[in-house]
Amino acid sequence: MISGVWRSIAVWAASTATMLLLAGLLPDFRLESAGGDSITRVALTAAVGAGVFGLLSSLVWPLLVRLMLLVPALVLGLLVFFLNGSLLLVALRLNPSGRGEAAPETAVVVAAVMSAVASATGGALAVRDDDAYRRRLHRLADRRRGRARDRTGPRTPAVLFLQLDGVGHEVLRSAVDRGLMPTVASWLGPRDDHGPSHRLTPWRTDWSSQTGASQLGILHGSNHDVPAFRWYEKDRREVMVSNRPSSAAELQRRAVARTGDGGLLADGGASRGNLFSGGADEVALVLSVAVRRGRENRSRAGYFAYFSDPANAVRTALSFLAEVGREIAQSTRARLARRRPRVKRGGLYPLVRAFATVVERDVVVAAVIGDMLAGRDVIYADLVAYDEVAHHSGPHSGDAEQVLRRLDRSLALLAQVAEHAPRPYRIVVLSDHGQSPGETFRTRYGLGLADLVRAGCGLGVPRRAAGALARVEQWGSTHSGTEARAAVRVALRRPVEEHAEIEEHIAVEEHSGTRRAARRRSEPVVLASGNLGLVSFPDVPHRMTKEEIDRRHPALLPALAGHPGIGFVLVRSQEHDGVVLGADGAQVPLGLLADGDGPLAGFGPGAADAIRRTHSFPHTADIMVNSWYDPVGGEVLAFEEQIGSHGGLGGAQGRPFLLSPVDLSAPDEEGAELVGAERLHRVFRRWLDECRGHPVPLPAPEDEQERAA
Repeated sequence: MISGVWRSIAVWAASTATMLLLAGLLPDFRLESAGGDSITRVALTAAVGAGVFGLLSSLVWPLLVRLMLLVPALVLGLLVFFLNGSLLLVALRLNPSGRGEAAPETAVVVAAVMSAVASATGGALAVRDDDAYRRRLHRLADRRRGRARDRTGPRTPAVLFLQLDGVGHEVLRSAVDRGLMPTVASWLGPRDDHGPSHRLTPWRTDWSSQTGASQLGILHGSNHDVPAFRWYEKDRREVMVSNRPSSAAELQRRAVARTGDGGLLADGGASRGNLFSGGADEVALVLSVAVRRGRENRSRAGYFAYFSDPANAVRTALSFLAEVGREIAQSTRARLARRRPRVKRGGLYPLVRAFATVVERDVVVAAVIGDMLAGRDVIYADLVAYDEVAHHSGPHSGDAEQVLRRLDRSLALLAQVAEHAPRPYRIVVLSDHGQSPGETFRTRYGLGLADLVRAGCGLGVPRRAAGALARVEQWGSTHSGTEARAAVRVALRRPVEEHAEIEEHIAVEEHSGTRRAARRRSEPVVLASGNLGLVSFPDVPHRMTKEEIDRRHPALLPALAGHPGIGFVLVRSQEHDGVVLGADGAQVPLGLLADGDGPLAGFGPGAADAIRRTHSFPHTADIMVNSWYDPVGGEVLAFEEQIGSHGGLGGAQGRPFLLSPVDLSAPDEEGAELVGAERLHRVFRRWLDECRGHPVPLPAPEDEQERAA
């Protein structure tokens, strides 16, 4: 067994050798005086320089990382290299020989290489020592976390819930069959004389098939009154956005008030990279607590645990830059090949993608590792990499498949860590929704949902949208052509606005610290959540009825329901409480609404119940619009600029997966389909009760076994 002292000496020697090699290769980096020095003198200079650099990295770097938490996360990669190079320059200045010298840009390269070599050397030696391996992994966790529990004696199993954001059931099944995810395949395949270790179960989301609704229901047991990813609340005159910290905090507060329960993670749990805390004691990168004041609850404070190790910082920064280059190359190939469908992927998107697929993944996985080594009872973590890439590249694209491979490696790492944890872990992997492919509504028809709504209201539209509306005669080949033409003829009597664009998301203004709608009386608020659109009239304090909308804007509902790119429309009704509108003038009262019939033809099982549930929400929009869906190709038309979307009904977006250990009871003992995030919350509660009620004796550590022998 290699002791910590000898391992430190080995890392020091490797760093010294690296410094000597780089001094021989790089012209702007030298370790000797201008007149030359002996080999011994140069080696001594390198040894002292490597030692000082190592000490600075251990003592000063954590303080620098705390300061970096004050800057935007997207510039973190550049700062990592700059600060690491600065530490090397300081180390050379502190060298007693006074012979070390490097240009600033060269110092950045030397520092990065030395950190990488030190990390690799330490890791290679640590794998021969289980205790050292555990200590190395534990350094990735928050230093404020308590010491790991003693492994001796009986311990009840703990549960790790790992959410692969946006990975649909069919996508996971296909990835396993094609060998993209060998770790998951090994869990689903036979183990020697035993059966699979895990079972794969699909489940069905609510109408709002997105992370805000699903994760709130899973973690807090209620996603009541979450009609979409973003929606307008008339009583508060505020737009709620699920991934806005203030909105997430309010949604969590409402869920806790409704259930009277703190959440799935309230008893010794940890929440990592989620929208909501689940009531956990330990949180990192959780949006619902990001609005709180104080260092302990800052949204970026969770990064400190990972980036306090300079080797981790350099490795992640290099991977970040590589991912930026990968995205630029992939988007360029797609553009040159004129691949369709396609959306714009320029601007800041390469940085956003790299952050989601590299930085967020590394930090969350590191936090989970620390939680497992600390023996926490329950952990829930979200990895958003696939969802981000699939939105822009497509859920079945080669770009998204590469992300699935890397996610599988993260699963393999966590499974390996579980073997070193102080208690057994049941690893449950799930997704919160899937994604449905398809081109955007704007790409197909030349206008956005907001343009169509404004036209139906008789308001001005951009000149480009007016041209698309003028081509409405092409809709005559569809069953909905008559209604659509009549509506747009009315709309086109209005003047055309000269502005090039009209934002689909409403303009907001800051007023007393609250975001409030800034619209004129006659203008509707149009919001999009994937292929689900929401239209609200902010000057009317209540949810408008179909009759009221028809009196005010007689062309609007026919224009929406009759458009070939829209599947169905939900509105409140004085006569029927609620009514679903479809093509060819179809109007179906909610009480008579049935799966597969009328406007819901092709949308699959459970659609009618999902619509009726959303209709009962207090903050459902005046008009709920679900896009067209092709049941053969599984395509939808997103109202956002996404070629892989989710948020409404139609296709794979509403069919995520649940991968659970066979040691736990079946998700549904009666064999019925799992429907809704709230149902998953009850299943997960049952599993936690099972684990806490059945202690599992663990073998004594190896040193005690040796003494007993």
